[in-house]
Amino acid sequence: MPDIVVVDDLSKTYPNGHSALAGVSLAIREGEILALLGPNGAGKSTLISTICGIVTATSGTVTVGGHDTRTAFRAARSLIGLVPQELTIEPFETVRATVEFSRGLFGKPPAPAVVERVLRDLSLWDRRDSQIRTLSGGMKRRVMIAKALAHEPRILFLDEPTAGVDVELRRDMWAVVRRLADTGVTIILTTHYIEEAEAIAERVGVIAKGRILLVEDKDQLMQKLGQKELRVELQTAVPALPAEIAREGLSLSEDGGTVIYVYDRRGERTGITRLLSDLAAAGLTLRDISTRQSSLEDIFVDLVKENT
Repeated sequence: MPDIVVVDDLSKTYPNGHSALAGVSLAIREGEILALLGPNGAGKSTLISTICGIVTATSGTVTVGGHDTRTAFRAARSLIGLVPQELTIEPFETVRATVEFSRGLFGKPPAPAVVERVLRDLSLWDRRDSQIRTLSGGMKRRVMIAKALAHEPRILFLDEPTAGVDVELRRDMWAVVRRLADTGVTIILTTHYIEEAEAIAERVGVIAKGRILLVEDKDQLMQKLGQKELRVELQTAVPALPAEIAREGLSLSEDGGTVIYVYDRRGERTGITRLLSDLAAAGLTLRDISTRQSSLEDIFVDLVKENT
């Protein structure tokens, strides 16, 4: 797929000297779901705000649909829908009027059918005449997405879209994001919930200290950096591992009841067969064996730790 957003060597330094972005380059493919992960203060929101034209970059360029965000701001911005972290909606206005007003802000003519479709897609149609103040936090989040989609953008930025939303509503929101992607909308989301990125993203970007550490297809990233963990539960706990079986990647749980072996599953020899033989030779009786694949959270934590 072609790139719909291209960020080239983008930097942002504030008057107090704080560098929020430092030479960020990023290409976002049309129609993909990209999750941008990073700790607090990593530069995620600054990057989104700069792409959307809310923050002016110190240097570098951004093009959206081929339009430079500085020289052709209106054309670029018309392609973007933005859902910020904050709930910035008029509490005494109705859901439908709120969404219609947002469409008008982009100079779009009234389109009741479009507004209805957006509200139905977000399960808001039954509440279309309700005042915003009567809605739950999760429903208000949906209204924010509806506002961002009212002018039919090709790109949707979701900045911490499920912050403060309970688990059930969070899963509902994931389903909404997938449905939007199925219609061809490009979606970029920032999140603190690693499982959110793991569940719905096609590619994952990691940012720390204003720099992009990597951007990879999620499955390839899991395969490339993910390790596997073998857990051997012992019949009887031991105070320490016998010296003759000690090796790299091998450890004992705090209670002494489980031997933990971390290995690269891509290697020609994992060392598992030898380990099991060594355990038996050392007189350790096995109760159970299980394996665990490294999660995206493990990979993220390790990457950030290496670069902070």
